[in-house]
Amino acid sequence: MSSLKLAVAQINCTVGDLAGNARRILDAAGEAAAAGADLLLTPELALCGYPPEDLLLRPDFYRACARELSALAAAAPLPMVVGHPEAWGGRHYNAATLLEGGAVCATYRKQRLPNTEVFDEERYFDTGDAPGIVEVKGVRIGLAICEDVWQPGAAEASRAAGADLLATLNASPFHMHKLARRHEVLRERVAGTGMPVIYANMVGGQDELVFDGASFALDAAGRLTHQLPAFEESVAIIEYANGHLLPGGVSPRLTLEAEVYAALELGVRDYLGKNGFPGAIVGLSGGIDSALTLAIAVDALGPERVRAVMMPSPYTAQMSIDDSREMVRRLGVRYDEIAIEPAMHTYATLLEPLFAGLPPTTWADTTPENIQARIRGMILMALSNRTGAIVLTTGNKSEMAVGYATLYGDMAGGFAVIKDVFKTFVYRLARHRNTIVDVIPENIITRAPSAELKPDQTDQDTLPSYEVLDAIIEAYMERDESPREIVAQGHAEADVRRVVGMLKRNEYKRRQSPVGIRVSRRGFGKDWRYPITSRYADEW
Repeated sequence: MSSLKLAVAQINCTVGDLAGNARRILDAAGEAAAAGADLLLTPELALCGYPPEDLLLRPDFYRACARELSALAAAAPLPMVVGHPEAWGGRHYNAATLLEGGAVCATYRKQRLPNTEVFDEERYFDTGDAPGIVEVKGVRIGLAICEDVWQPGAAEASRAAGADLLATLNASPFHMHKLARRHEVLRERVAGTGMPVIYANMVGGQDELVFDGASFALDAAGRLTHQLPAFEESVAIIEYANGHLLPGGVSPRLTLEAEVYAALELGVRDYLGKNGFPGAIVGLSGGIDSALTLAIAVDALGPERVRAVMMPSPYTAQMSIDDSREMVRRLGVRYDEIAIEPAMHTYATLLEPLFAGLPPTTWADTTPENIQARIRGMILMALSNRTGAIVLTTGNKSEMAVGYATLYGDMAGGFAVIKDVFKTFVYRLARHRNTIVDVIPENIITRAPSAELKPDQTDQDTLPSYEVLDAIIEAYMERDESPREIVAQGHAEADVRRVVGMLKRNEYKRRQSPVGIRVSRRGFGKDWRYPITSRYADEW
């Protein structure tokens, strides 16, 4: 019977870095060849990175990819299946091509183009219409690309065309519970075809997306034979002999908190690294959100590349200052304290004549609070301008949903680390981080959350409890449930009306917020496209 050693290249690609991605593929190929592999399988669009977005509208982009693919074929030390964009016959495809013997050989073209969540491949690609079978050492391998295996049809067509084994190239971004869903879907394909399957996934951060890798293989009975580690590059050899996948290494599953933390850490590291930022600046408040953001930044970049700035006002509790000092001591980062009271007085003096005659609530309510936030934002951005370091904003998903953040203030910055993390999950991540090394002081975790912009303020002065708030937001925003359905689940109608109303009113803020890392099934980014101006009335 035929046998085959197939290597999975779980690599971190960068969009548009064709030469750099080709080098990564060749490095993986060299490692695979040294281990005796017969074939290398790369992720989806590995040559150009994923997602290229509107680069795919440029004819020169396709020409550059074609040149790099030819050069890669000439340098390949073993047969390779490489994911790349292809212009052919006046059409454009998401393709996978076998490179063998110095030549560009058979090409498979993706048949199922996703157009949901963060995907809009129908904007760029035409659909392929034929199975792709490549034969290596007598084994007939059916090729598939990502969405091809999330629906029945393409895999079954490969089986009908004579495939012994299914190999799928993927750029499947992380969100919570995604790995279990991948296993479930691929077991459906195994059950429908009777073929073992090898799933090669990309790893790394690309703007708001994080690819977790976690490539795997299932035998013809749907049993997991190989599981590569999540959130790190890896090359693994998977052996197919006598019609079966031989058992291999299975990396342990991470807890949900560990997965999300690793995704955030990788997202920060790659966003700064791939865009050339020398470091990060985090404004500390003494609260849980900025503490978690600082911990993630230090874990991603190292303490020498992170700077923390505390900007107390007359409303800042001494506990907040003390806790911030203690945390930066534990982490070993540079720390500055800049009191903002003098700037507050200056602005009050400047604005007082402009506010003369206006109703007192105009000044007495949120205006002074927003000015404090904007003073802090200006200070952080000034440091960013002078040093080149990027400001990491600290707002969470709960705040982004209801507008509990100040434009050009605490929303000022270049990258929103926990933008897609609910407040309730922020606490879980903080507890998780402290199980590794205790870096977040207990006071920060246990005290009532407060913006500290006026005396004796807490978040729950103006918001429902975070448990209630997050549950309503998740139902409305992530699951598209109507207010009537949310009330039927047991939530008070007054709370639902309040939260949904705030969510709608603050779309204009979210459009102006920095890009942030997506870790849920639906974040406030590419997969949330609601109009700012809308008079739609929800179902009640």
